Amino acid sequence: MSCILHIETSTDICSVAVSEDAQVIYEQENHDGHNHAVQLAPFVDEAIRFAENHAIPLDAVAVSSGPGSYTGLRIGVSTAKGIAYGRNIPLIEVPTLKLLATPVLLYHEEIEENALLCPMLDARRMEVYACVYDRALRPQRGDKAVPVNYRGVQPEIVTEESYLEFLEKGPVYFFGNGAEKCKGVITHPNAHFIDDIVPLAKHMAPLAEMAHARRQFVDTAYFEPFYLKEFQATVSKSLL
Repeated sequence: MSCILHIETSTDICSVAVSEDAQVIYEQENHDGHNHAVQLAPFVDEAIRFAENHAIPLDAVAVSSGPGSYTGLRIGVSTAKGIAYGRNIPLIEVPTLKLLATPVLLYHEEIEENALLCPMLDARRMEVYACVYDRALRPQRGDKAVPVNYRGVQPEIVTEESYLEFLEKGPVYFFGNGAEKCKGVITHPNAHFIDDIVPLAKHMAPLAEMAHARRQFVDTAYFEPFYLKEFQATVSKSLL
């Protein structure tokens, strides 16, 4: 049995959840914008109090690890680290792009067995952070060699030729806040778009539970979110 606290702050939505054996037993979220610095601490306090009131000790804390908002990820990861340190429990990272794909797999039965999933996070202008997965959430390689490691994902400019190597082979479903601006650009008949898919803490449970069972923890002292590393690298280069 495992009880995991989940923290998701990669976009303008702030959400927290508690799961027991991958079943969500508590959740709270706010969609009002970038107020994570104000919202997250009370959300976490209430979630921990809920677990304690039900005599359920926390076994781990999971945090959405990017890509995503620099400020949001920094706040979420800092909070998760503090809890992991203070309670001496392991820290689990959940890649945000995989997290986005989870509700699609859980709730969209219309998706074909051979379909590919392409979660997209808005970067800037016509750029997105994206990765192509199969239904087992294994990153797929095409002619452009989509990175196997999500930390290798870079902002990509979307054109009408983007993802053709996948679209020519079968259906591809695009979703996330980066997919909306691609609807008028990616017009291949095999391209499908799913609206209103956002990263939420309650959808972290299956991925975090699997990581916990496999003891796939990160080093609490040295772990940093994806976007934070990219930001630091950019600053370092600008100073050279």
